[in-house]
Amino acid sequence: MYCIGLMSGTSVDGIDAALVEISGSELNLQVELLAAQTHSYPATMREEILAVCAGKPLSMEAFAQLDEAIASVFADAANAFAEKYPPAELIGSHGQTVFHRPHSDKFSIGYSLQLGRGEVIAHLTGMTTVSDFRTADIAAGGQGAPLVSKIDACLLSHPQNSRCVQNIGGIGNVTYLPPRDQPDWQAQVRGWDTGPGNVLIDLAVQKLTQGEQTYDRDGNWAAQGTPCQPLIEQWLQHEFFQQPPPKSTGRELFGEAFLSQCWQQAQAYDLSQSDWLATVSDLTAASIADSYHRFIPHRMAEVLICGGGSRNQYLIARLKHHLPPSVKVLTVDEVGLSGEFKEAIAFAILAYWRVGQPPYPGNLPQVTGARQPMLLGNIHYPFGYPKPDSGFSQF
Repeated sequence: MYCIGLMSGTSVDGIDAALVEISGSELNLQVELLAAQTHSYPATMREEILAVCAGKPLSMEAFAQLDEAIASVFADAANAFAEKYPPAELIGSHGQTVFHRPHSDKFSIGYSLQLGRGEVIAHLTGMTTVSDFRTADIAAGGQGAPLVSKIDACLLSHPQNSRCVQNIGGIGNVTYLPPRDQPDWQAQVRGWDTGPGNVLIDLAVQKLTQGEQTYDRDGNWAAQGTPCQPLIEQWLQHEFFQQPPPKSTGRELFGEAFLSQCWQQAQAYDLSQSDWLATVSDLTAASIADSYHRFIPHRMAEVLICGGGSRNQYLIARLKHHLPPSVKVLTVDEVGLSGEFKEAIAFAILAYWRVGQPPYPGNLPQVTGARQPMLLGNIHYPFGYPKPDSGFSQF
């Protein structure tokens, strides 16, 4: 089946679109990436999304307009494949997260909101669309994140080696994969959000340049500085880093308010701009390594990096610095999967599992904390569907 995965993460850099051919069932899948593109948001839309993520209030009319405008851009990203590639039958759209609140002692059930209505995408593309992947897991008591761990187990587990698959998007998340030849290896898969990925680095660059730059290309600016270790050790005392999995987070915790607090604490150290950026960058690397040390009871052979942070050479160098020398650090591309578009591929697979005969649960309860495996996503048919012989589950 030809499927399209659509994904925009917490960095709000744009919409990653992946056209894949998928066959097989459950964890025994064959997945071929046929094409992939990143579609930028219109500048004014990106600014509005970031403002909403930062807490800007909206009227219900403005909220609906933004929801549908995002869906339209997602549909454009899917339709862009039509001219050169075989027609797809299915879309899996993650949408754009604007709010994520995990369950806690205060909130017995979590809440996660992704904009970009699936029914609008289905209407504008003429393709069956699966969206709203997180709510079923949350309804079962889970975090609703991370959702890629089962795909990591499917595509990236190794017969003999233990691996961590580390995504560094706006927020970082990891999947620990035991060797596949171990008995009951699937039950040993673990995953969680590690904390900030690129989000604080991007915000720091924007602060230093008054918005003229939005990120540190290849980590070149941070590489000119020296991390302030006392600050990093202080920041690592944040309760999120101490909290055992299952856990997830977002801009609500690691956003402008957190960076402002870090900025104030840094004033006591008389840091240069490059030292400040090196310190913020090293927090991401140090928090990832600290997370492994705290919560992975077994030695790992490899760490596979994906997401936008994989292009930040300073960040990768700092991660290697914090990990034991015996751990091999690679990119996901080096083992045969597109690291840049892995999460878009993942949501194509989640959609494929959702409409399968029979449908297949997409979450891992030991990762998200859900009480049971759940079918993830709501199915939206274009006008005139479903056809009796379409092969899709009737939901």
